[in-house]
Amino acid sequence: MNPHSILRPEVVLAALLILIPTLGAAFFPGRIRLLAQALPRSARLAAPALLCVPYAMVATSFGVFHWSWLAVYAALPVAIAWLMSQAASADPSLRGNWRDFLLLLVLGLAVDMRWLEPAWPAGLAALGKMLLLDAGVFGFLAVRQLDGVGFDLRLCGRDVGVGLREFCFYALIAIPLGLALGFLHIHTAWPQPLHATGAFAFTFLFIAIPEELFFRGWLQNLLERRLGRTSALLLTAALFGLAHWNKRTVNFNWRYVLMAALAGIFYGRAWRAQRRVGASAITHATVDTLWSLWLR
Repeated sequence: MNPHSILRPEVVLAALLILIPTLGAAFFPGRIRLLAQALPRSARLAAPALLCVPYAMVATSFGVFHWSWLAVYAALPVAIAWLMSQAASADPSLRGNWRDFLLLLVLGLAVDMRWLEPAWPAGLAALGKMLLLDAGVFGFLAVRQLDGVGFDLRLCGRDVGVGLREFCFYALIAIPLGLALGFLHIHTAWPQPLHATGAFAFTFLFIAIPEELFFRGWLQNLLERRLGRTSALLLTAALFGLAHWNKRTVNFNWRYVLMAALAGIFYGRAWRAQRRVGASAITHATVDTLWSLWLR
């Protein structure tokens, strides 16, 4: 897609509308929760339907608008909010309810299997993934009121220290293993500092944060309440690895699965050190940036 097409005013405005809910929850989690609680229950459940507006703006601009997709993006966030309200009623102690895991399964499969990507113009499917993230954030934070998530992007020195510590632990194992498996390949050329910084920032915001919120803040958090810390860490890491089964290939990429599952252990350790998504996202983004620039 022509880069100038992506910078259409409708696309930029839609992207801002998509980012506002997630960033609001990340920087003002207490206020977002209080604001949602102040709404009547019916309004709280219906409000996520507004997430269909960015889809309508982008799809209309590119001439790919379909009423069926508009209905999906209006109804799915409302269904998520309703499901989380049912989970909150059935499980007020927040030990983890089957509805929580059903929602995570649906969200995970929708992203991994790319169910909703045909709704979007070529090159803009990431906006759909961010809309799903918005719906999940609203459901878990505002409706379910799940605690211990650690979705706070007001980073502190401890987040950086923990994140880089776990990166170093992972690198000591992963680099020799990846080279031996033929999964990693050392590049001798060094990227420009500005390029490396931009790659890290993009990876942190649009890859690491969504994945860490999903796998650590929601999934590992909920599994801990049922299975305990160690079992939750290992199971979440295994599922994180399996989520990469079809990356870079149409077949089962066992090397990618193995390396991602191993990485998931250290991402999970970074998150649970202080239950901070920011810490594990730093580990995640550092790993992905190093891999993409020097070892792919």
